[in-house]
Amino acid sequence: MFFTGLIIAISTFLIIGLFHPIVIKTEYYFGTRPWWLFLIGGIICIILSLMIEDAILSSIVGVFGASFLWSIGELIAQKKRVQKGWFPVNPKRKDEYEPLHESDSVCPVSHAKSSKINENRTYIHREDSK
Repeated sequence: MFFTGLIIAISTFLIIGLFHPIVIKTEYYFGTRPWWLFLIGGIICIILSLMIEDAILSSIVGVFGASFLWSIGELIAQKKRVQKGWFPVNPKRKDEYEPLHESDSVCPVSHAKSSKINENRTYIHREDSK
């Protein structure tokens, strides 16, 4: 039996699970300022994954790199979640936040999509034949 896929899948699941609290704690204590550390970590891991011959280790290091890079966007989204009141504000950094309106989206992509959908919404009416 080959366990390569299972090992990579379980590792990916655990790595993604590890990065959720890292993003939350990073935003709580430092805000979005350390985003560049995630960028550097991601680039280093991706370059390392290209140099590693072992398929399992290369995949795991690549998943770490992708998770570091994905965390940059999540760090920014986490700040918006805090502004919406979904997560606690660090009292030492409360002056860094502005409250968001209910209509503001946490995801920057969804706002652009929703405005385009409303602009280009077309209804096709057809008459049913009797």
